[in-house]
Amino acid sequence: MKLDRRLADLRAALKRRGLSGLLVPRADEHLNEYIPASADRLRWLTGFTGSAGLAVVLGDRAAVFTDGRYQLQIRAEVDAALFELRHAIDEPADAWLAQTLKPGDRLGYDPWLHAEEALAKLRRAVDGAGAALVPVEPNPVDEVWTDRPPAPASPVVPHSAVFSGEEAAAKRVRIGEAVARAGAAAAVLTAPDSIAWLLNIRGDDVPYNPVALAFVLLGTDGQVTLFLDPARIDPATRAHLGNGVTVEPRAALAPALDRLGAARAAVLVDPRTAPVWFAERLRASGARVIAESDPVALPKAIKNTVEQAGARAAHRRDAVAVCRFLAWLERAAPEGGITEIAAAERLRALRAEGERFRGESFPAISGAGPNGAIIHYRASEATNRPLAPGELYLIDSGAQYLDGTTDVTRTVLIGETAGELAEMRDRFTRVLKGHIAIATLRWPKGVAGPHVETMARRALWDVGLDYDHGTGHGVGSYLSVHEGPTGLSRAALPIPLAPGMILSNEPGFYAPGRWGIRLENLLLVVDAPFPGAAKPFLGFETLTLAPFDRRLIDPDLLTVSERSWIDTYHARVAHEVGPLLDPADRMWLAAACRPL
Repeated sequence: MKLDRRLADLRAALKRRGLSGLLVPRADEHLNEYIPASADRLRWLTGFTGSAGLAVVLGDRAAVFTDGRYQLQIRAEVDAALFELRHAIDEPADAWLAQTLKPGDRLGYDPWLHAEEALAKLRRAVDGAGAALVPVEPNPVDEVWTDRPPAPASPVVPHSAVFSGEEAAAKRVRIGEAVARAGAAAAVLTAPDSIAWLLNIRGDDVPYNPVALAFVLLGTDGQVTLFLDPARIDPATRAHLGNGVTVEPRAALAPALDRLGAARAAVLVDPRTAPVWFAERLRASGARVIAESDPVALPKAIKNTVEQAGARAAHRRDAVAVCRFLAWLERAAPEGGITEIAAAERLRALRAEGERFRGESFPAISGAGPNGAIIHYRASEATNRPLAPGELYLIDSGAQYLDGTTDVTRTVLIGETAGELAEMRDRFTRVLKGHIAIATLRWPKGVAGPHVETMARRALWDVGLDYDHGTGHGVGSYLSVHEGPTGLSRAALPIPLAPGMILSNEPGFYAPGRWGIRLENLLLVVDAPFPGAAKPFLGFETLTLAPFDRRLIDPDLLTVSERSWIDTYHARVAHEVGPLLDPADRMWLAAACRPL
C-alpha cells in the first residue's frame, strides 16, 4: 500500500472515532529504542526508519519530528509532500501543536506508547491551544495496518551468573530494598533490559537486543510477578527463575494493578520510561503512584567485577575481528568492487568467528563518501555505495557476546590520496583531539556526563564547527548497546559517573553531501586517585582496541601529550591484539600502530 493511501486510511479511521488527529511515536509498549517490526507504526505510516521520531497526523496537515542524528535521513526517506519535516530540538512537536491545533480539536494518543513525563509537555501545548488530548485504545494505526507482522514470542533463556556476576535472587532482594526506601510497596518494571538484568534472563524478541518483552511487578521482599506468555518458559528457565518469581500471562497485568489500587498501595512507576498507561490505571484504581526512576537502571549501569572482566575479554575478541577487517579493507578496497553492504557483512562474518558471539549489537552504520555524513545511516540496496579511492569510509558497528557488548567506530581513507585530504585531516584530527580529551579526563567524584561532554567539542568549537549528537551513551553487559541512565551528552540526566559504568566516546564531524568522521571507543569508569588529593577522583579505562588511521592524523595539530596518548594507545593495541592475528595481519597492525 502506498504511503499516501495509508495516510488517507488513517485519517478516515480517526474521523470515524471523532478525533481531529493522532500522535504516532516510534515506540512499542516498553518505550524501547529498538522495537519489533509489529510495533514500528511510524515506519509503516511514513517510511522513516530511524530509531527516534514522532508523527502528528491531523485532518489537513501532518508532520514528522526527529533529532539531529536523522535530519539528512528523514529527508531521504519521508515524502515532504505528505509530511512536514521538523527538527525535534529546534522545532519541537509541542510548539508545532500549540500553533496548529484549533480550539475544540481532539488529539488522540495511545497510552501504551508515551511516557508520562514526555506526554505532560505535549498536554500543556494541547491544552494551551484549547484542544484536548484523548487516550485511544486500540491504536487507530492498527485498525488500518492490515498486514501487520505478528508480535515476537522467542523462548526465554537463563543468563548464567558466570557472566552476570550475581545471582538473580540476590538482585531481587537488593532492588526490593531500594523500592522500600523509596516509600513504595511495589515497583512496575517495563524496560526489557531492566527485567533481563534483574532476573538473569535473555530472549530474542527485539533485533540486536537479547531481551524478552515482558512486564514485572517487584515487591519490597524481592518477590516478582513476571507477565508474559508462560509457554515461552521451558522447565530449565522455570527452575532458573526459582520460587520467588511467579509467571502470569499478559492478561493478568491489569487485574494485578487493580488489586494494588484496591489496597491503596504506593507503587513506584518511572515517569520517563514507563508507558503512561500504568500510572493512569493505578491512579484510577486507587493506588498512589510514586514517580521515581526505574530502580534497576543505575545498579544495572554499574558493572560488577565479573561484568567488567567480561567486557575486557569481549573487547579483545572484538578487536581481533575489527583489526582483521581494517587490514582486509586497506588491501582490498582500493582495488574496487567493495560496497557498503559487502564491507559490513565482512565485518559481521569475522566477528561471528569469535567465541561467545551472539550477533550484532545494532545495524552497522557503513557509510562511504557522502553517506558517511548521515549520522545514523543504514545502507540499503537503493543507497549501497561502492568504497571509492579518495573517499572517507565510516564504519560504526558492534557485537553482542555472552560476556559483553561492543560498539566501535573508525573512519578511514580509501586509497592513499584525496582531493580534500588537507580538510579531511584537519577535521579528523580535531575529532581525535576531542576523543583524547575525554579518554584522558580525570574528574572529582560526583561529576556527571553533561558536565564534561563539552570537552570533546573544544577543538571543533575553536574553528566554528560542531556535531549534532551526544558524545557518549551508556552500554550494557550483553544487553542494550544504548543504556541509561547516564551519558556524555548535554541532554543526559545529571547522574554522577561511577566506577563500573561503561560509556562510549564518539565525537564526530559531518560535511553534508561530502563525508563524515566519527571516532568511537568504549570506556570503563575506574578509580583514578591523585596522590594527596582532597577528594576521590575518577577516570576512564579504554576498552576498545583498534588503530586510528594515521594517514588522517595531522601531528602539527596535536599537543605533545596528545601525541603521546596516541602512540601509547597504538602500542597497547599492537601488543594485545597483534599476537592473536595471523602473520600478514600482524604485520599490517604493526605498521598501523607505529609511533607518529
